[in-house]
Amino acid sequence: MKTTLHFYFRAIIGLFFIILAQMQSEARFSAYHTTDSSSFKQFKGSILDSKTKNELIFASITVSGTSISTISNSEGKFSIKVPTEKQNLNLVISFLGYKNKVVPIKELKPEKNVLYLEPSNTILEEVVVKVMDAKYIFLGVLNSRLRNYGNDPIQMTGFYRETIRKRRNYVSLSESIVNIQKQPFSVSSQDEINLFKGRKNADYAKLDTVNFKLQGGPYSSLFIDLVKYPNFLFSDKAFDLYDFSLEEITQINDNQVLVLAFKQKPTNEDPLYYGKMYIDAKSFAVISATFQLNVEDKIKSGLQFTRKKPVGVDIYPTEVRYQINYRQQNGQWIYAYSRGDLTFKLNWNRKIFNTIYSSTFEMAVTDWKKQDIKESQNTQKLNSNVIMSDKVLSLADPDFWGEYNIIEPEKSIESAIRKIQRKALNELSND
Repeated sequence: MKTTLHFYFRAIIGLFFIILAQMQSEARFSAYHTTDSSSFKQFKGSILDSKTKNELIFASITVSGTSISTISNSEGKFSIKVPTEKQNLNLVISFLGYKNKVVPIKELKPEKNVLYLEPSNTILEEVVVKVMDAKYIFLGVLNSRLRNYGNDPIQMTGFYRETIRKRRNYVSLSESIVNIQKQPFSVSSQDEINLFKGRKNADYAKLDTVNFKLQGGPYSSLFIDLVKYPNFLFSDKAFDLYDFSLEEITQINDNQVLVLAFKQKPTNEDPLYYGKMYIDAKSFAVISATFQLNVEDKIKSGLQFTRKKPVGVDIYPTEVRYQINYRQQNGQWIYAYSRGDLTFKLNWNRKIFNTIYSSTFEMAVTDWKKQDIKESQNTQKLNSNVIMSDKVLSLADPDFWGEYNIIEPEKSIESAIRKIQRKALNELSND
């Protein structure tokens, strides 16, 4: 089974200085955007478990009664920008296995807000559906998509980020605001993405002799939407490829959630996936899923991702992990967030030591409308083979994002951004 998530490798050999000169040129001519910050207010904080005080990662944060939303990062941190006219509303924080938290926005501070969520109490003896056949539940998910997700095209605004690290050092960082035309699941048309704003930097000096790039960009995030693209994971022969089983029961805001586990059948030799789908017990809506690729066969799993590579190097993944979340609003669920974490090992024929590269991509929907809106003149349509680091401008203006919501950067990314900004300033001052 082929996947649309590929990595593009090419030897630099002689191109390094040309690429570096191009980076400096981009830094000079990068666009600067100014925004009237009086039209919105930004709030930052952390989402924690009320009992353990542990961070809750990828929790959903939404302004009640609106489509304005964001998500906490992998350190439990969040930031959200709220328009002035909506600051009398509430923030609603939701997380799988916890009760929703409702907080009046007017009670929040600009920074260092700490919001605690209480775990839900699961009462197993009241769960009637626990004896259901796992196959029946999976078919119920597919057959209930129209009721649970609707069938209208949706115009979304999303924030996309991708990073590439060589071992622990960041060598590439790209961030962008995108407009997404989410197509109904009942049609074969692919979702469309237009780039609105973007910034990036790549430190090619740390790449040795290989330019490691992620191909697909925001489309990599959309293609793991199991509602729109179930064949990405299961194909039309799901029960021939996978074993399904019903595991523990959990809750979200006191609503029972089934945990449907799946793994490839032992008789299948090609690398497939294993993971869990979290399904609302009443509606059979998938509200979240986590899954990983079986990478035991290095050669076969490597072929799924490597688009092009230098001679004399073997490339294979050591970990491929995905997550997809949906958000409920007005009785229906919509795509809200997805993330991929991929780690690759490069073994060179004539070198003793290998090289480890890790890449993360994530996209959060920060606003959406059901009706179509006129496409901005400042956007450019992306194709599904896009390499985002080649499309967007260099990291620059700190007010670049203006009123647009983004995923709060983790400490390591914040540190990388500061280093990149200092480097860009030094390069400009020396010219």
